[in-house]
Amino acid sequence: MASEPRLQRRTWPAVAARVVVLIVGFVCMVAFAVVLAKATLVPSPASVRFTHTNLHPGDSIRAYLAQPDWKDAVKQVGGNVVLGMPFGVLLPVLFPRTRGVVRVVLMTAFVMLTVETAQGLLVTGRAFDIDDVILNSTGAFAGYLLLGRRLGRALHPRRQHWWQQRRPADAGIPEDRPVEAADAPSPEAPSPGAPDVPITSKPRLPAILRAVRKPAR
Repeated sequence: MASEPRLQRRTWPAVAARVVVLIVGFVCMVAFAVVLAKATLVPSPASVRFTHTNLHPGDSIRAYLAQPDWKDAVKQVGGNVVLGMPFGVLLPVLFPRTRGVVRVVLMTAFVMLTVETAQGLLVTGRAFDIDDVILNSTGAFAGYLLLGRRLGRALHPRRQHWWQQRRPADAGIPEDRPVEAADAPSPEAPSPGAPDVPITSKPRLPAILRAVRKPAR
């Protein structure tokens, strides 16, 4: 049997360490939100003529990679990937229900879709780009695999999935014995030495029918 992670133990040092980790994670999340807002929601009037809406996945990524200077391509692609990595690290720490690679990626995509929509509708010099959402979600995926998965398992108990059912052997019931037959109590236990007589129950009529069938005196 695997030992319980240290941060999940019910000792004062473990509880104090877990609280410190959660506080640090919350501070990091707030700092990340500020950085994200400054990087995506600050108007840029000088970039109005260079921005355009992109609703076709892959178009902006191909344009980034086609740039003559590879540093610009790394800055554009790598910057969006790095911007999404904190989601994959901080979400499993602060929100246990978001653990799991699919949930982390979906939550990141939802947040970044909201940010991109606000950029396209409200912010001058910014535009909606679906490739930014894809790159941010890729960064969250990488961050979860690199660090977020381990931190989430160290801080919170593992989630019980719907397909993880208890087998009969785990409950102390032999596997060749049906669970229903093993667990169902016998309706009436016959006394020792009594003959094997089938138990039959006569259906009881309703009171109104019994009154009708009663012979008149």
